[in-house]
Amino acid sequence: MKAIAPKVVSSKRPPLAETSTLHRRARQPAGMSAMVFADTADSENVIATLNEALATELVCMLRYKRHQFMAASVGAASVAAEFMAHALDEMAHADLLAGRIVELDGEPNFSPDGLAARSHAEYVEGDSLASMIMENLIAERIAIESYHEAIFCLGDQDPTTRRVLEEILARAAQHAENLVTLIKVIKDCRGSISQLRAAVCSPAHRPAAEQSISCAGAP
Repeated sequence: MKAIAPKVVSSKRPPLAETSTLHRRARQPAGMSAMVFADTADSENVIATLNEALATELVCMLRYKRHQFMAASVGAASVAAEFMAHALDEMAHADLLAGRIVELDGEPNFSPDGLAARSHAEYVEGDSLASMIMENLIAERIAIESYHEAIFCLGDQDPTTRRVLEEILARAAQHAENLVTLIKVIKDCRGSISQLRAAVCSPAHRPAAEQSISCAGAP
């Protein structure tokens, strides 16, 4: 009987770099960093994209801070707490983006000059509690779309930057879900403090939202 030749399984994984190549990369003058970034993406374009994202996060942080105090002024303490929590997240995102820009030997642009023009999202004040929540939801949707596009364009060229963007994207999606919940509850709320408080204090929201809220300020 004729022997059956073993099946040859080909691997599509690219060959690993030679030891000499790894040594050369590690000795490149890339600054005092613990990591060696062998990314193939155009660093200038990546830095420009990250600076646009940084501007977006800063504008969103400023908008959330204004809305926090305006919500508190109409007695919506729990909504104010939600806005405050989102503002803190946006500042943390800005730190992540700025840190990655520096790792790529770039300079994070925190200048207020042209901040609104660099941002993908807008700074809209809103004239009611519902409009403030809606404007924040729109901004989060814009951020989600822009992060999706940036991640798609990066592909596998820069996995480190991709992970940073994916982390921020996931948080932006959670923000959007929280805001959708607030909009639904405000529409259904007819002066019921307990109903709105229960929704804002759901597991998807922060413990800081344990404070009471009045629907009198809601449109």
